[in-house]
Amino acid sequence: MLNDTDTALLNFDGDRFRSIQGGAVALAGPLRDTVVSLLEGGARNLFFLGAGGAGVLMLPAAQLLQRSCGFPVHLLKAAEVMATGWRGLGRDSLVVIPSLSGSTSESIDMLGFSQERGATVIALTGDGDSPVAKAADHNFTNFAQDDTSSESFYLQSLWIALALLDHLDGGDRFDAVTHELQSLPEALIGVKHAFEPRAAEIAERIKDETYHVITGAGSTWAQAWYYGTCILEEMQWIRTRPIHSADFFHGTLELVEPGVSVMIFKGEDDARPLTERVEAFVPRVTDQSIVIDAAAFELPGISTATRALISPVILATALERLSAHLEVLRDHPLTTRRYYKRVAY
Repeated sequence: MLNDTDTALLNFDGDRFRSIQGGAVALAGPLRDTVVSLLEGGARNLFFLGAGGAGVLMLPAAQLLQRSCGFPVHLLKAAEVMATGWRGLGRDSLVVIPSLSGSTSESIDMLGFSQERGATVIALTGDGDSPVAKAADHNFTNFAQDDTSSESFYLQSLWIALALLDHLDGGDRFDAVTHELQSLPEALIGVKHAFEPRAAEIAERIKDETYHVITGAGSTWAQAWYYGTCILEEMQWIRTRPIHSADFFHGTLELVEPGVSVMIFKGEDDARPLTERVEAFVPRVTDQSIVIDAAAFELPGISTATRALISPVILATALERLSAHLEVLRDHPLTTRRYYKRVAY
């Protein structure tokens, strides 16, 4: 245990972090039981229908399913589905709605929209007394806050994906992965300690930057979008350009010149070469490139195959350290907003 050294991390509550991520790990069994029951009951497709950042955090799980099986899986924007409709959403549908607050208007409306069409809704919330939690057919609450919710949502959606895959092909990935990840909360604190000095250095280096290009691929694309949009833009009012590494050379590279900041998030899945291609190019035109690599962190007892599934979890937990230093150096608390008082994800 690292309790005695948690004070070495800036503005960090180790016990709270352990409790939240341990809660996400503990939801594995209940989520599997519910998903399997619904599949056995006739669910024929799956929709991840979150709003804002919480919806984006479902992307790695959705991609894992889309690449690994023929079961129809959709990750869509809730507001757009309600505006335009989606023919396949109906009585045989399983809908997953993540909402940290459980009170986001789009999430509440999406839940009603889904149920009106006969779909069964699983809610992943941070508040069990919220409107989304109370109205869902199946609710799973794991208290979290902005600085801890990414890892929690990534893990919960992973349990859903693995449960579905094993049910379809009779595999045992779920048990193997969940067994390995029992130690993950403590391992993630190790990641934070390992990254803390570099987080402080990066924060000092970029605290006055007004614009960042941020890129990732595969499972890390979700974290690139989330960190740029929900952390730097929303919580620090810094302009960003999240761009998928596969698209970087189809326009965005023309914006890179001396002095332009480019942040590259590297994962451990099969999409890693796409980020490596950007990594090789960027230093030729700017000295402001920052590479954060999930593979650089030690995770004792966690296999290579499982690490590939949790690259965005690793990056999210490291980047929280960068955010903690940025808010102090810029005198801009992460909770400060212009137009609303709290994040309603």
